Amino acid sequence: MKKFKIMTLSALLLSAVVLGNSTNTFAAEETPKTRNTDAVTNFTANEEKTEPTDPTDPGKPIKPVDPTDPDKPIEPGTDGPLSLDYASALDFGSNKISTKDEVYKAKAQKLEDGRFVPNFAQVSDTRGTLKGWTLGVKQNGQFVSTSGKVLTGAEIKFSNGTLASISESTAPGTVKAAFSLTPDGTGVVDKIVEAADGQGGGTWSYLFGDVAGITEALNDDGSKAGYSVTDSITLSVPGTTDKLAESYSTSLTWTLSSLPANE
Repeated sequence: MKKFKIMTLSALLLSAVVLGNSTNTFAAEETPKTRNTDAVTNFTANEEKTEPTDPTDPGKPIKPVDPTDPDKPIEPGTDGPLSLDYASALDFGSNKISTKDEVYKAKAQKLEDGRFVPNFAQVSDTRGTLKGWTLGVKQNGQFVSTSGKVLTGAEIKFSNGTLASISESTAPGTVKAAFSLTPDGTGVVDKIVEAADGQGGGTWSYLFGDVAGITEALNDDGSKAGYSVTDSITLSVPGTTDKLAESYSTSLTWTLSSLPANE
């Protein structure tokens, strides 16, 4: 009888040991196992051209219309990851000859959908370096008529210059709110916008005025002229200047450059 009890006790002890080991095994299997893995990506400079976007709604693609030649296709922006995507042409309309000092407003930038937005220049920096850039503009000589008559003393003035962008990059630190092009047409206005190191990544619109400053132009009889004008870009012409009943024109050159120290 004692032998049976001893065997039974031994069996119970053995079962306890087995069950204990099994419990430990289950516990070990239920403990979460971890392993770390890497996740990487890489970016390169974007060589594709950037299309113009709405300066009043940054990021929204638009199709501008050239006010000086509405049927003329808009030329694409410059090549490379630092690009001048667009700059508005200027049209100061058809005006009666006057012997008084006059100020003529530029037509606002018309879009193919019929809307008018402020005139603007657009810059994109997709180099991926944030090494900075600068934008300047030059008038290539004074206004000259089709027969060669110079519009002496005429002066183009820009005002209410601001920046618009959806980029989260730091905005360019230098922005000229107003400037004039020299009447003789030989001056260059440098650094109307300048992005220093660490600034100006992405796409930026440099616009003059806002929608509130755009008004519908009227003919002398009060009828609608079919376009709108902005008070943020004007042409001043002295009353003493001789004017022929002809078309006058000049051109502007907008220049986008990498900062000299980073070229």
